[in-house]
Amino acid sequence: MQPHILFEDNHLIAVNKQAGDLVQGDQTGDAPLPDFLKAYIKEKYNKPGNVFLGVIHRLDRPTTGVVLFARTSKGLERMNAAFKNRETQKSYWAIVEGRLEGSQTLTHFLKKNPKNNKSTAFLKPEEGAKEAKLTYKTLTIGDRYSLVEVDLHTGRHHQIRSQLAAIGHPIKGDVKYGARRAERDKSICLHARSLKFEHPTTKETVEIIASTPETFKPFES
Repeated sequence: MQPHILFEDNHLIAVNKQAGDLVQGDQTGDAPLPDFLKAYIKEKYNKPGNVFLGVIHRLDRPTTGVVLFARTSKGLERMNAAFKNRETQKSYWAIVEGRLEGSQTLTHFLKKNPKNNKSTAFLKPEEGAKEAKLTYKTLTIGDRYSLVEVDLHTGRHHQIRSQLAAIGHPIKGDVKYGARRAERDKSICLHARSLKFEHPTTKETVEIIASTPETFKPFES
């Protein structure tokens, strides 16, 4: 697999993750993205020995879009802190079922079930549930689907998937959260569109934008 590189310097490397790519290894045993990126770096820079690559954040396997990795321990430490302190700006695009108009901030309380790897959204506080907040804005509306932009205020497990499903608009292809049918490639129509942050060493503002997969093209105006 040849990773789609969006940004690269001495400290960081970002890719446009494809549906099915693993950010971290799991029980499937499939090779994760870092393995391919290490091989890419090793060959490009003719690096001897092991190549360092740190996972800063994650995207679910069926989703697409910007994923940022660290090429140095300094980059990893500083970017981990930036994500933890919510000093980064992430924007997502999602195709949802039904006609979803306007914009709104949603607040739910999400509780993760480790048995089925799914989060349930509650409207009121629930024991073991964590507050989840996002804002969506509709970009285009079709007969059966709508394209929305989502900005996260919190970072919870399956947050966008769970919250949009909770208001009756599951993400296209996301059968786990109530979509009518799966996509042929087992993807879901959730795309990490952009990531904006302060570079860990230069302190310059970096904004990375990932082109959308083919499933989004009919909905883009």
